[in-house]
Amino acid sequence: MRRIERRLLIASALLAAVALARAAEVRVAVASNFAAPMKAIAAQFEQATGHHARVSLGATGAFYAQIRHGAPFEVLLAADAATPARLVADGAADAGSRFTYAVGRLVLWSARADRVDAQGATLRAPPRAGERLAIANPRLAPYGAAAEQVLERQGVAALWRDRRVQGENIAQTHQFVASGNAALGFVALAQVVAPDGGFASGSGWRVPESLHDPIRQDAVLLARGRANPAAAALLQYLRSDAARRVIAAHGYGLAAP
Repeated sequence: MRRIERRLLIASALLAAVALARAAEVRVAVASNFAAPMKAIAAQFEQATGHHARVSLGATGAFYAQIRHGAPFEVLLAADAATPARLVADGAADAGSRFTYAVGRLVLWSARADRVDAQGATLRAPPRAGERLAIANPRLAPYGAAAEQVLERQGVAALWRDRRVQGENIAQTHQFVASGNAALGFVALAQVVAPDGGFASGSGWRVPESLHDPIRQDAVLLARGRANPAAAALLQYLRSDAARRVIAAHGYGLAAP
C-alpha cells in the first residue's frame, strides 16, 4: 500500500508540475468601468485554466496611445468598439479575434439617496447652488462621450457647461461623485448596481439607450499576445457561460454569443 501511495503521490506531483509548466501569464489592459467583473473573471479564469491575468485598469483612449507606443499589453478589453478596430487597422491587433464582450449601461448617479429621480428630471432642472456634474473625459473615455451625447440630446448641455468636472476615466468620475466632490455624475451602471438590480447606494437614473450611441465594449488580441497561449485562453474564457453570467450580474448587456 505504501508503494502504491508513493507512486500516486509522484504521479500527482508530476501532473502538477506539467500544469505549472504550461501555465502562463497574460497582460491585459481593461477599461476601468469593467474593474469589478474583471476581478471576478480573472479569478475564475486562473482557477479554470491555471493561467494568470495581470490586469491594468485605465481609460480606453489612454490605452490606445500606450499600445501604439509599445506598452507590453497582450489583450485589450476596451470600453468601445472603435479603439480595437483602430488597432486592427494599425496592424497592432488581430482582426479575427475582435468581439463584443459586454454592452455598457450609462447612469446619472448621486451618492445622495434623494438627489436623482428615476425619470431623469434632475438633469433637466436648473443646477442647485454649488453643485457640479462629473463626466469622464469624452476624448479618452467612451462613457464620457456617451454622457456628452445625452446632454446634447436632452438639450441641457449649456445648462451644465460651467458646472462640469472632468475625470480622466470613469473610475475617477465615479470617485468624484462617491466622495461628494460632485453632487452627481454620469457613471457606468456596473459601478453602482446592487446584486438585486437596484442601486447599491445613493440614487440614479438609468439613461435610456436611445439617448446615446451603443456602448459596445470589444475585446481584441494584441500583436504582443499572438504567441501567448494565455492570451488566447483569456479571450476564449470571456465567451464562456461562466464569464457571461458574471458580466450580466454586474449590469451589462450581452451581445449574441
